[in-house]
Amino acid sequence: MDEGTAAIAISPILVLIQLCFLVIGIICVVLFIKLARRGIKTLDDYIEKNKF
Repeated sequence: MDEGTAAIAISPILVLIQLCFLVIGIICVVLFIKLARRGIKTLDDYIEKNKF
């Protein structure tokens, strides 16, 4: 088997790995945004509660 055939045989595996990383990255971004919104809301509530 020459090198070109080996690269074609391995490439679907690499594409699947890249898709997995892409999905994990998107999930992490969504969770980070949810956490940031929750933190901002909590901070606003804290500031409102402790106003002078």
